[in-house]
Formats: sequence, C-alpha cells, structure tokens
Amino acid sequence: MKKLFAILAILGVMSVGLPSVLLAQDSPAVEDSVAQSEQVAAEPVESEAAPAVEETSSGSFHQVLKIKFIEGGAGFMSVIALVFILGLAFALERIIYLSLADVDSQAFLKKIGEALSNGDVEGAKDIARETRGPIASIIYQGLLRLEEGPDVVERSIVSYGGVQSGLLERNLSWITLFIAIAPSLGFLGTVIGMVQAFDDIQRAGDISPTIVAAGMKVALLTTVFGLIVAIILQIFYNYLLSKLEGILNRMEDASITFLDQVIKYNVKYKKL
Repeated sequence: MKKLFAILAILGVMSVGLPSVLLAQDSPAVEDSVAQSEQVAAEPVESEAAPAVEETSSGSFHQVLKIKFIEGGAGFMSVIALVFILGLAFALERIIYLSLADVDSQAFLKKIGEALSNGDVEGAKDIARETRGPIASIIYQGLLRLEEGPDVVERSIVSYGGVQSGLLERNLSWITLFIAIAPSLGFLGTVIGMVQAFDDIQRAGDISPTIVAAGMKVALLTTVFGLIVAIILQIFYNYLLSKLEGILNRMEDASITFLDQVIKYNVKYKKL
C-alpha cells in the first residue's frame, strides 16, 4: 500500500513539472507551430473547394454530354442521333420478339409426348396450337403430317424450321448496318469539320490556337458520338445473337425429341 502511494506521488510530481519543462523546451518553436497551424487552417479551405468542383462536374455529366452534342453541329449530329434511334428501335423490337418466342420447351414436349402416348393426336395439336413460339410451330407442322410417317414428319420439321429461323433473324441485318454507319458518319463529320476549321483559319489570316482548337473540337465530337452509338448498338446486337443461338439450339433439341416421340407413337399404334 505504501508503494502504491509512493508511485502516485511520483506521478503527481512528474505531471506538475513536465508541462513547464516542455514549455521551456518548445518556446523556440512557437513561431513554427503558428505557421504550421496557419497552413493547416488554409488547407481545409482548398480541400473543401476541390470536392465541390468534383461534385459539380460529376453532377452535370448529362448536361455536359448534351452541350457537347449540340456543339458537334446539327448536320451530322442529327443524322447520328437518327441512326441511334432507329438501331435502338430495331434492337428493342427483336428483344421483345425473341423473349416472347422463348418458351419452356421441356414442359411443352412433355405434354406432347403424354398426348401421343395416349393416342390423342388432336389433343397434341391443340397443345401446339395454343403455345406460342417457333418450337410449337414446327411441332404443329409435324403433327399435321403425323399419319404420313416419320420421314415426312422430319422433312416437314426441317423445312418449316428454316422458315422460323428466318423469322427469328429478321431485322438483325439492319442493326449491323447501323453499327457500321454510325462511326462512318462520325469520321465523315470529323473530316468535314477539319476542312471547315482550315477555312476559318484561312479567313482569319492567322493560325490562332483558339481558332484551331475550336474547329478541331467540333470536328472530333462527331467521331466521339458516332463511336458511342456503335458501341451501344454492338452490345445489343451481341445480346440478341446469344439469345437467338439459344432458341435455335432448343429448336434442334425439340425436333429430335419430337421425332423420337413420333417413332414411339407409330410403333405403339402399329403405323410404322
């Protein structure tokens, strides 16, 4: 207990004497500390101003984009905007069409197989008629020729499958056309803009950096927006291709499964 009081007494003496010693030692550096405090006080002002500028620039991104679009000129920019609208319209139309054409083929073929195993050909036709999509269409065409044998059914499925494939791929060529046209229009606008910039320099009679920069900026903006349109349409096109390939693969699998069901139907009901 005495040791504890002694330790506390020593700590108390040190706590009283230490500040005076520190003040005595740090007195030559008072001016430096004041200067540092002024710098620290000035830095938050600059650090607060920088985020404000960043927030303003990031918050007005869409406004800057619209301003740059207008600065590119009404001639080529309007054509590029029209290309983008048409390409996007075709892409959305294909997305909706392919989404509606895609059905649960396994559940559909299961119903068809159950109807054929029971000898209910008309019921199988009703199921195929009431189901949307290319798979149901080719199965329905095969059911119409079910009594003519598996070979005729197979030829009917193959021929009508080609028709359905053409319907699925419709309007995709327009999207590829717009993907190629958009950057080409941008490059053409850039070349014409550079020619106009040199005309402005010739009229001014002086190679001023302001005139050159203004003309080149307007010329290059058409290329920027043309490439942006092409990239966006290319993303949609690749998505449509992947969706189309999936539907075509399911069509082939459904055709093979249906032919097996037709063979079983003919064997069971002695019509082979």
